Amino acid sequence: MTTTPPGLYAIRIRGRLGPTALSAFPTMVPEVAGGDTVLTGSLTDRSAVFGVLAQIEALGLELLELRQIQVCPPSPESGDNSSDAV
Repeated sequence: MTTTPPGLYAIRIRGRLGPTALSAFPTMVPEVAGGDTVLTGSLTDRSAVFGVLAQIEALGLELLELRQIQVCPPSPESGDNSSDAV
């Protein structure tokens, strides 16, 4: 059985969602991209992913894309070392 790791997800839905539709996704941050709505948020496990997909289907929305966003930890080379204070 394949497991879905927790992480940050971007879900693209066709069209611009209004306040009522957006209220169905309280943990997701909406953004309009072109004529579509992209919901971004953290989903804790496979069940949470399928829960959001079920909500999209129940509302009769058209899912265009589901993507897990890879978050890279800051690297030591980034120059953000607070211990180097002068």
